[in-house]
Amino acid sequence: MRKIFYLFLFLTGTVYCQNNIPTDYFNNPIEIPLILSGSFGELRSNHFHSGLDIKTQQREGIPIYAPANGYVSRIKVAHYGYGKALYVKHPNGYSTVYAHLKNYAVDIQDYVKKEQYKKEKYTLELFPEDTLLVVKKGELIGYTGNSGSSGGPHLHFEIRDASSRPMNPLLFGIEIPDTKKPFVSSVFAYPLSDSAQVNKSRNPIKLRLISQKDGSYKVEKCTAIGKIGFGISTIDQQNGASNKNGVYQIRSTFNGEEKFNALFEKFSFAETRYLNRYIDYKYFKKNKSRVQKLFRETNNPLSLIKNDADNGTITIEDGFKSVYTIEVRDYKNNKTTISIPIEGKSEKNSIPKKDNTTNDFVYANQATSITKGKFSVYIPANSFYEDTYLDIEAKGDTLKFHKDEIPLHKNFTITVDASNYEKKDLSSLYIGRLNYKGDPYFNRTSIKDSKLSARTRTLGSFVLVSDTTAPSIKPVNFENKKWISKNKTLKLKIEDDFSGISSYRATINGKFILMEYNYKKDVLTYNFDDKIISESENNLKVIVIDNVGNNATFEATFFRK
Repeated sequence: MRKIFYLFLFLTGTVYCQNNIPTDYFNNPIEIPLILSGSFGELRSNHFHSGLDIKTQQREGIPIYAPANGYVSRIKVAHYGYGKALYVKHPNGYSTVYAHLKNYAVDIQDYVKKEQYKKEKYTLELFPEDTLLVVKKGELIGYTGNSGSSGGPHLHFEIRDASSRPMNPLLFGIEIPDTKKPFVSSVFAYPLSDSAQVNKSRNPIKLRLISQKDGSYKVEKCTAIGKIGFGISTIDQQNGASNKNGVYQIRSTFNGEEKFNALFEKFSFAETRYLNRYIDYKYFKKNKSRVQKLFRETNNPLSLIKNDADNGTITIEDGFKSVYTIEVRDYKNNKTTISIPIEGKSEKNSIPKKDNTTNDFVYANQATSITKGKFSVYIPANSFYEDTYLDIEAKGDTLKFHKDEIPLHKNFTITVDASNYEKKDLSSLYIGRLNYKGDPYFNRTSIKDSKLSARTRTLGSFVLVSDTTAPSIKPVNFENKKWISKNKTLKLKIEDDFSGISSYRATINGKFILMEYNYKKDVLTYNFDDKIISESENNLKVIVIDNVGNNATFEATFFRK
């Protein structure tokens, strides 16, 4: 990689606006057939997917090439999230992002490792000067991997605009073979006004889909009255893969008039958590299927929604017949349509709306403090998307704070009075949220006097947990006082069954060594290519600390020529 390149390329490059997206500017980042395991805008946990997940034939180490001229503007190395990530700025104002890498190209890797040893830390974030790591179109910049919160080897690839908003890479001419129509698994109707009902029910109701010979769907004729909205559960699949990916557009019409249009082309990271307002969150938590609501509720500013006449809702009057149509399409314009015939009819003896009344009520636009037993909870204003009843109960060291069926946009704070514990024991305590198995999941907890506090954006049951057990450290590919001259790496398995691993540090003969932590396999790895040691006899020392401060030390001697 050349360190010197003419900077004027960045100053004189054509700047494109959204209405003039360059479709022949970026090459494919890898030289294998592009098959997707994840699409842009796909519905994920608490966010929309910000790029393309490109399959890498179930292997790591596939070369990644710069799709256009540019310079490395940011490098981030993390245990979680994007793992090893690379950001390249291009002269046309766009940036490309590459995540879950195995390694960077040599010049970039040398720069990163030098900084890691300088800071004596594996995780870091760097912002190189624009003339330091300049890349040319087609130049090697890294290798695909499985680092960070990746569920398998792949390349996460993004294109961002000048305001760092992720855009659909398919808009830029990235070609993905796709001849399959989107698939629709369910359609729901939502009575929204007090008197509204659908098929004699005042509650959300699943409608029966009837498939047609041409691949479209009809819904069994329904009766309705009042203000209602619809929701749809849908996925798309591209050629060569069975992954359930997201669609490109969902559009609905009522008697021929457009009512709703969601287009997955661009969004900002500041709005991505509003996904939880866009979907039927309660249904998802119960059924693990995301239903996209084709109407805009209060506190839903998503820019992905391009049109929402009457907020996407329709009003059905008694005695009138009408048709609501949903069209789902992918980027290649493969379409699936759903036709819903509606008869305006007010039914007697309708199923009443479910009563969710409890003793605790929260106004969404007001801050709220609630005390139960030894627990107190502070909820900032605008944490909830709408006013809601909460089911809250405290018993001993356990707080039941509703179920995880209502989404929150902001963190609320749980504080527990632990004055019944000895002062010496307070440092081993943390507030854990119980998972579906009933096991506590660590929440970062602070201590002031005899009170512990934790912040979270997830409802559920919380318990005060004591962790007095230190992490365990075991060698994987070597033994104490043995020769390991043929080893390329030094590996240790580190585990903590309670609060989890917080940090670690390793030295050989008193010198810091860089160890990569793979939390998915609980393994620390040192690469002898770093050439930190020069002695035959070497003393290894590894210290591992968990999230409440328990620490373990491992020491061993090994010999190496």
